Amino acid sequence: MNHSILTKFSIWLHSVFGIFMIVFLVMPLISVVPLSFSSSSFLSYPLPSLSMKWYSSVFEDGPWMSSLLNSLYVGVSSTFIATVLGTLAAFGLSRNDQSSKTTIKGLLLAPMIIPPVITGLGMYLLFGQLGLSATFPGLIIAHTVLVTPFVIVTVGATLKTFDKTLLQAASSLGASPVRGFFTVALPLIAPGVLSGALFAFVTSFDEVVVTLFISGPAQRTLPRQMFDGIRDNINPSIIAMSVFLMIVAVIALSFYMWLENKDKKNH
Repeated sequence: MNHSILTKFSIWLHSVFGIFMIVFLVMPLISVVPLSFSSSSFLSYPLPSLSMKWYSSVFEDGPWMSSLLNSLYVGVSSTFIATVLGTLAAFGLSRNDQSSKTTIKGLLLAPMIIPPVITGLGMYLLFGQLGLSATFPGLIIAHTVLVTPFVIVTVGATLKTFDKTLLQAASSLGASPVRGFFTVALPLIAPGVLSGALFAFVTSFDEVVVTLFISGPAQRTLPRQMFDGIRDNINPSIIAMSVFLMIVAVIALSFYMWLENKDKKNH
C-alpha cells in the first residue's frame, strides 16, 4: 500500500516538475508575441494599442525579405547537397566493418563538435585564398560542411534497424547496387533521410557565426540581419520576424514528430 502511494506521488511529482520546466522554457517565448503587435516603437508593456505595422514592414520589399530569401536559397541548396552526401556517407559507414570506420566517422562528424568560431575563422582564411569569400557558392559550401553531420547521424540511426539482407536478395535477383539502393533501401529509410534533411535545413537557416565570417553584403542571411538589427537599433520588427520564425520552428517540429511516428509504424 505504501509502495503504491509512493509510486503515485513520484509520478505526480515528476509530472508537476515537467510542466513547470515546460512553462519556464516556453513563457519567455510567448511573452514576446504580444510585443510584435504593439503600435509603439519601444519594447515595453503595457501595449499602447495593437497594430500590424511591424509585420507589414518585415514582409514588404526591403532588407528583411531580401535576407529571408537569401536564407531560404542557402538553406535549401546546402540541405539538398548535405542530404545526398550525408545519406551516402551513412550508408557507406553502415556497410564498413573495418577498424577505420571510427576514424572516418569522427572526421565526418568533426564540424558538429568544433566551435563555430574556429570553423568560421578557418573557412574565412581558406575561402579567401580560393576566391569564395562573400559569394553564395562559398556560403553554401560552408553551410553544407556544418549540416552534413546531422544527416549522417540521423540516417545512420535509421540504418541500424535496416535489414541489409534485402539488398542481398535484390542483388541475387539481378539488381545492380545502385538500383538496389534506390528501389529497396531508400524507400525504407526515407523517414530518416527526411528527418536528417529537416535538421540540416533548420541548422543552416539558423546559422549566424560562420555566416559572419564568410558572407558579404549581398549574402546577408536572416540570422545575420537580426544580429545586426539587435546590435544597431532594436525595434519591434525584429520581434515580428522572431514570431514568424517560432511558427516555422513549430511546423518543423510537428513535421519531425510525424516522421518519427511514421518510422515507428514501419518498424
